[in-house]
Amino acid sequence: MSKLIIQTTELDFYFKNFKALDKVNLNVPEGSIYGFLGPNGAGKTTTIRILLDLFHAEAGQVKLFGQDLSQNKVALLSKVGALIENPSIYKHLTGRQNLEVVRRMIGVPKSRINEVLKIVRLMDNADKKAKNYSLGMCQRLGLASALLGDPDLLILDEPTNGLDPSGIIEMRELIISLNKDHGKTIFLSSHILTEIEKMATDVAIIDQGKIMYEGKLDGLHSNTSKFLEIELSNVEKAIEIIKSLNYTVSEHSSKSITLPILEKADTAKINKALVDNNIDVYQLKSSEETLEAIFLNLTKKLDQ
Repeated sequence: MSKLIIQTTELDFYFKNFKALDKVNLNVPEGSIYGFLGPNGAGKTTTIRILLDLFHAEAGQVKLFGQDLSQNKVALLSKVGALIENPSIYKHLTGRQNLEVVRRMIGVPKSRINEVLKIVRLMDNADKKAKNYSLGMCQRLGLASALLGDPDLLILDEPTNGLDPSGIIEMRELIISLNKDHGKTIFLSSHILTEIEKMATDVAIIDQGKIMYEGKLDGLHSNTSKFLEIELSNVEKAIEIIKSLNYTVSEHSSKSITLPILEKADTAKINKALVDNNIDVYQLKSSEETLEAIFLNLTKKLDQ
């Protein structure tokens, strides 16, 4: 079993009378990109603030690197880098000068500035004033600040929020590189489903302060349905044939039908039956239920 870098047990948190977190249990393996997924207001940022000791849970425990956070705050948080919402940047200073301010506070060697600038691909713009940076460059500068102390764990709250498509791709590639090439465990919150799907190895889904699922991303897909979409010449006749084979048609149009299947052999069986009954099959396409559909089902918003 993988070593756990973050482990929370039964976390509860209230804003006055509103229960923002309800018995939140998280288990983040070492070396993972852990996607913390949920709609806005689900409790993602509140959880992150508790992990960073900015908020204190009314009940429950937080362990970082196997140790109780409440007993070892300074030592444990020195191994964590964080980017929460929009990074704090002095716009009148250059990117390099911004990093120098942080470097002096945490006491790392000056050589570390160039190292992190290279990692986040800002060397060419290091001496430009931050007021001339794009939003994507500001996010990468914030990430560079988080990397100055060479942390083992990175906690990133909505790092692609507000970025244009090219900025999202840059940030995604950077996060994957930090994990694979630099050995960082990354805890990544987002409400953008497609981004989590492209990066995460593990995932937790939170809604209304409760964890709806935690585990491998592959495991989330393995419990979901596969669908077969068939484009053909005679929809009505095809529906009759498919029903006679004990399959259920979930959707149909004037030119195609869609039905859930369990395995590849079902595709061959259905195709043969249709052809044997003189129905022209123009296209067969199988697909798994999307992460978006899984998410909507888990958070009970599909039929609302």
